[in-house]
Amino acid sequence: MRHFDLSPLYRTTVGFDRLFNLLDQGAGAEAPSYPPYDIERTGDNAYRVTMAVAGFADKDLSIEARENVLTVKGEKQAETDGSERQVIYRGIAGRAFERRFQLADYVVVKGASLENGLLHIDLVREVPEQLKPRQVPIRAAQAKQIEQVAA
Repeated sequence: MRHFDLSPLYRTTVGFDRLFNLLDQGAGAEAPSYPPYDIERTGDNAYRVTMAVAGFADKDLSIEARENVLTVKGEKQAETDGSERQVIYRGIAGRAFERRFQLADYVVVKGASLENGLLHIDLVREVPEQLKPRQVPIRAAQAKQIEQVAA
């Protein structure tokens, strides 16, 4: 009952393919829950994605932005310090993950930082000048004088 058939809309629209693909993806599979994350607005055109990646170092994480998709991958490197550790209970998740975020048009990644087990990714929406709204000045019409021609 939660599935919507959008195929009739495909025939009557042009240029909205990406929108319908996003709707299909959102209605489809169950969204992954690891690692947890927050998305916050930090300014008019600035955003921050914060992911809880406890136990991961910066060398274990990779961030890639390509074609309006931000992909964050994490994979723990095997510990090869030579010590024999015997874990009695493992409660800190260290499993590999891949999390994808759909970015709006003109959103770019400005930077990333890892502190206290939180990965912060800063995003900014940079709209090109030619696409920004602009004011068009209105000129007043010049009053035309009618000259009288002597007959």
